[in-house]
Order: sequence, then structure tokens, then C-alpha cells
Amino acid sequence: MDIVGRLKSEWAYLVGLRRALQQTSSVEKTPHITMREMAEMVAAVHPHRIALVSQQESYTYAELDYRSNQYARWVLAQGLKKGDCVALFMLNRAEYVAAWLGIVKAGCVAALLNNSLNGRSLAHCVRIASAQFLIADASLMAAVDSARDFFDVRLKVLTYGDKRRGHDPRLDLALAEISGEPLSTAERVPLTIADRAIFVYTSGTTGLPKAANISHSRLLRIMAGFAAAIASKPDDRMYVALPLYHATGGICAVGSMLWVGGCSVIAEKFSARQFWSDIVTQKCTFFVYVGEMCRYLLAAPPSLNDAAHHLRGCFGNGLRGDIFEEFRDRFHLTVIREFYAATEGNISLLNFDSKPGAVGRIPAWARSRLRVRIIEFDVETEQPVRGADGLFRECANGETGEVIGEIVNDPKVPTGSFDGYADKAATEQKILRDVFKKGDAWFRSGDLMKRDALGYFYFIDRIGDTFRWKGQNVSTGEVSAVLTSFPSVEDANVYGVTIPHVDGRAGMAALSLSDPAKFNLADLRQHLVDNLPDYARPLFLRIQDHMDLTGTFKQRKVDLVEQGFDPAKTSEPLWFNDSGRGEFVRIDADVFEKLCNNGFRF
Repeated sequence: MDIVGRLKSEWAYLVGLRRALQQTSSVEKTPHITMREMAEMVAAVHPHRIALVSQQESYTYAELDYRSNQYARWVLAQGLKKGDCVALFMLNRAEYVAAWLGIVKAGCVAALLNNSLNGRSLAHCVRIASAQFLIADASLMAAVDSARDFFDVRLKVLTYGDKRRGHDPRLDLALAEISGEPLSTAERVPLTIADRAIFVYTSGTTGLPKAANISHSRLLRIMAGFAAAIASKPDDRMYVALPLYHATGGICAVGSMLWVGGCSVIAEKFSARQFWSDIVTQKCTFFVYVGEMCRYLLAAPPSLNDAAHHLRGCFGNGLRGDIFEEFRDRFHLTVIREFYAATEGNISLLNFDSKPGAVGRIPAWARSRLRVRIIEFDVETEQPVRGADGLFRECANGETGEVIGEIVNDPKVPTGSFDGYADKAATEQKILRDVFKKGDAWFRSGDLMKRDALGYFYFIDRIGDTFRWKGQNVSTGEVSAVLTSFPSVEDANVYGVTIPHVDGRAGMAALSLSDPAKFNLADLRQHLVDNLPDYARPLFLRIQDHMDLTGTFKQRKVDLVEQGFDPAKTSEPLWFNDSGRGEFVRIDADVFEKLCNNGFRF
């Protein structure tokens, strides 16, 4: 980076961080202004501005305030007390935001459930939140029915919308009979910013989801921080195609608009074909993304809408460095605010100057204020490494380790708090104690990163995803990027599997194909040889009809790892990269037995 570029970068971070810290710090200075008061103030200032737009309905700020008051009064009428939980199981729509806002206004906690869950998984998420009521969209009642046998018998289920069967009462009809006028003094449950507001769930990619606590303070700081990061204004329109039950779409994106009186344009789900048409038609100025979404947009055929928009920029996380510039240039995006944050954690990183591949930066002059560090990590034991003195070592520039954030319960350091999970035991597992000195405490992110000399942070992998093979650390992210750059490979889920009597974990990749007829294993093998060192090339392949993804395109690995390369555990084709023959060979029962009994050289 030349001197001019360096100065521009420093200025971008100085302005951006100053603005973000000022906004988030203001939350702690007014502890009596909770999400309820903030929503009411915005409605008073911008009553006629459109707050939310979706296919089903739209609300001005005055209408949103009225609708959320109806929900709040319904909650109070059920006899629920401050801190009690109401679970929300709905599709993406403007009503979703009105519902959780009303629940929070009444002093209760809104549990934002993944709307793709069913059966035991759905019941688990309701149970760990101790929800007393479940509000479910009528279109999702089949999933609710699949979980009824696992619900607490005291749980009350209500449906929103037309219900043609069953005995659950319709909430939408009940709300129509309730006033939405401002809440009276008697109805205003005493609240402070320290009170709990929302449960947002982890993705559950490696186990059952956990419910992360989002207090009023954290909720408002997220909104303020992202509004500051993108310098949002009342006339901005944010396109949201991510699930509203997820923090990136439902809090960061929607919140950046609510904070200033802007508009959120909500799509029911992401569609690469519809994405740019919606943005142009709705005159959006921003959109929010996750990385895989960007790859799908790049894979779509070029369109006049690629450049016909009036976007000021976009923000999100997971936009890989290898497609960053291509994505930016094709869609004419001058501002891309890549960020890194954990829903439940205290680590916040922002890439204010749109540097390709970086998830954020902490300049040297900001290290004392932003207490985020990278510590030495052993991939084999999946644990940070303590030295002879019992403390941990911070990684040098260029070294990969686990990123951690210091837990500081000080209002003057709003980014230092850690609210944890509904489960206290799960909360304690995320805290690392006696890190750099006796008595300190740091949040464990579970993510591996490295930092360069200028303070830019680069995401490497999730802990548990990186594995050791032939004495080398293999990054699943790096291998996945090479695989998806091969023609006909639409998606790649990379993981490590064990082979009997062999040290380490061998690489395996589950592939979904865009054009199976054109897919050639020999060409793929050469592509891997050309682009990856020997130890990083997948030893096993699995061809899938479709990839098992969460609502935010995170790949599920648990079942794949358990099934491994055993053909008896799946009907999908499995292949072994046989170095002796120089080709991929199909794994059948005989090949599997040979693999498990030292019949091949690895």
C-alpha cells in the first residue's frame, strides 16, 4: 500500500470508528431509553415515512408503532411478566418486525425461531428459551404439529393467518380487537437497557442451536453501530433477503434503518434471479449479504439490472477475498462494508475501506480501545496453547490462531460486554480465563484468523473445520474455494474424516453440481493438483443432489462427518483419490474394506 492509500485507509478508520463508538456509547449514557422508547421516538420524528415493506404488507413508522402496541397489549393481557418469553415462528415479512417489537415493548423476550425447523429441533429451541407462547405463521403449522409431542404441556400455540384445521386460536383476529394507541403509564413495564430483549439462535451447524441473549443495550448498540458504519440516512432503503430470525438480516440490517427512520424492503427469501430486479424496482440504496449469497449472484447470468441500480453500497460477512473484486466490479459497488461479529459475543470488526478479503481492521492506535486479540491455537487438540507460565501467547503478524475479545463489564467500554446464552453452562464454555494476566476473562469466538502488519484481520476457518493431515493444517475454506472455482461445481462442503490406523484426519468434500453431464473427475483431479498442495487435496469425494444448508447458507457437517466414506451409510456416490492409479476410484464395499485395513498408501 502506497503512502496515499495508507493515509486514506487511516482516515477511513478514524472517521468510521469514531462515528460508530460515539453512536454505541450514547446507548449506555441513556439507560432509561430502551428499544421501546427508541421505537416510539423514531415514530414521532418520522411518522409518515415507510418503515417496512414486504409482499404481504407495509408499515409507516406511525403504523408500525400502532401495530407493535397491539402486540404489546396482547402480551400484557396474557398475564406475562417482565422477562417471560414468547417464541416467534414466522416467515420473512413486515409483520415479523412488528411482532417482536411489540413483545419487547411489553417487557418480555422474543425468541426468533429458525422457520425451517421442525420436530425435536423446533421443540428444543422453544424449550431452552422457556417460551410460554408460540406464535406461528399458518403456513408453518405442519412443522409445529411435528413438534407438538415434544413441547412442554404448558406451551400455548397461536397461529397467524388463515387456519383451516386444528384448534389453535388465531392471533391476527385477536389483534384486530385490540387498541394500538400509545401505551399508558400503567401499561409501561419498567425497563432498562440491561434487561433481556431477544433470543437469537446459533446456526446449529455442529450440534443443536443455542439461544444467545440480546439485551436492550446490545440490541440498540447493534442498530447504532451498523447505522454509523454505513452512514445510513432517513431516505435510505435497505434490501433484506436474509432471514429475519438471524442477527445479520433481522437486527443489523433492519436495525440500521430503524435507527435513522429509513426503510427496510423485506423479501420472503433470497432469489438470485429476483435479487437485482427487486433492488432496482424498490429503489434500494443498500443491501445486506452473507458470502455464499454473493457467489450465487456472481454465478447468475449477466443482466441489465446488474448496473441499473442506485445503490450506495452493501454490508455483510463472508465475502471471500478470491471473489471480492469480481463482485465489486461486476455490480458497480464502491462501498462494501465487510464485518465480523458473533451474535452472542463481544468481538466487532469492520472493513471500513473495502479492502479485499479483510473482515476488518484494528489500527495500532485503536488496539487499546478495541480489545480483540489472536492467540496461539493447537488444531489437533482444538484448544488454545498455554505457555509454561500458564498464560497464552498472542500470535505474531501472519500467524493463525483463535480470535478472542476481552470481557469488560464497564459502561465506558460498551463493546466489552458478553451477555452469553440462555444456558449458563454454555455461556461459561465460551469464556477463557487467565489469558494474559491472572484474573482476566476473554470471549472465545471459535474462529481462526490471522492479522497483517497494518492490523487487517483475515478469516481462516471455524475451529473444528480446520484439521491436520500429514502434519499440516488444512483450511476447509481454502479447499472449498478451489473446488468451487472448478466448472460444474456449484457448492463444496469440506471436512476431515478419520481412517482406521491412520494419524490425523483426511480431507473429504461433498459436492453439489450445477451441470452433472459436464462434470469430469479427471479434470477436477488435475485442477486440485494445480491449485493445492498434496496434503490439502481431498482424499474423498461425495456427490450430492443438493447441499444441506442453514437459512443463512451455512453448511451442515455433523451427519457427513459421521457417515464418512462408508458406502453402507449413504446411497450417494463416493470416490477415493487413489495416488497409485492417479485417478478417483468409486468406493464400493471392497474398496472401503481395503481403505480401512491399510490396503492403500495415503
